[in-house]
Amino acid sequence: MSVVSGVVTAVAISFVIGYLAWMIVANLPRRGHGTTFGEADHQGVVLYWRPGCRFCMRLRFRLRFTPLEYREINIWRDPEAAAFVRSVADGNETVPTVTVAGAAMVNPSVQQLIGAVRASAPQLPPRAKDAEDPS
Repeated sequence: MSVVSGVVTAVAISFVIGYLAWMIVANLPRRGHGTTFGEADHQGVVLYWRPGCRFCMRLRFRLRFTPLEYREINIWRDPEAAAFVRSVADGNETVPTVTVAGAAMVNPSVQQLIGAVRASAPQLPPRAKDAEDPS
């Protein structure tokens, strides 16, 4: 029994460490993507999020693997952004909230977001690829 108990404990500890690492990485702001409500290009894509929100972490993580150019705003650091989110989410600070060319979507999936960009803002350029290695 002690071997099984030791294995279960090791698995549980590994899970907790992995989950905490994922929470930390997923909540880090992306370099060059953070902005404020006043600075954001509201004709493009703007993602409103807050730390600790698992739905925000999931959307932000999945968007990293798309060519979509967007800006992120932490509503806990920008009162004007928080007020905007409340205005489009029935008075709640429901995040992630995303605007595509000014049209708001509350808690969209990546597929819904990409579909909205194709329908409402096909002129948006994809994110530029890193130019470190041209080959």
